[in-house]
Amino acid sequence: MKKHIVIGLLLVSLLSVAAVPVSQAFSLGDVLKVGGIGFLIDKFSTPLNNFINTLTAKHSAGSDYATKVVPIVSVGNRGYIGAAQVTGAQELVDETKAVLQVEGNFNGSTFRVKALVPINSTNPLHFSRVQGVGVSAIIDVRI
Repeated sequence: MKKHIVIGLLLVSLLSVAAVPVSQAFSLGDVLKVGGIGFLIDKFSTPLNNFINTLTAKHSAGSDYATKVVPIVSVGNRGYIGAAQVTGAQELVDETKAVLQVEGNFNGSTFRVKALVPINSTNPLHFSRVQGVGVSAIIDVRI
């Protein structure tokens, strides 16, 4: 089993090289982090989703809408940088494949803004926004 996990991680890592722009400097460690985060999100998305739903229900903040955990992708990075729980109507949540993170500075550098947009693709260069879906939780992955 360990051998299959290691082989899977290496395969994901090698395939992730295509997700890093050629003009951007990267190291093997960066590739392994991106591939590892993608692997972890895929493996733990259902338990994470259930945990978030239990956590919010326990604090009287539950929802009757459908939820799902998806990766967060970044425009400049083209790699997985974390995960988010999205919520909405079941058919729209099913359509959502990732959350796009777009960053910018407002008023010089007084405010740093991160916009989180549910999208129908894991490719941050070719996607459509999924209207009617919101982000209900952010999951940071310790690396």
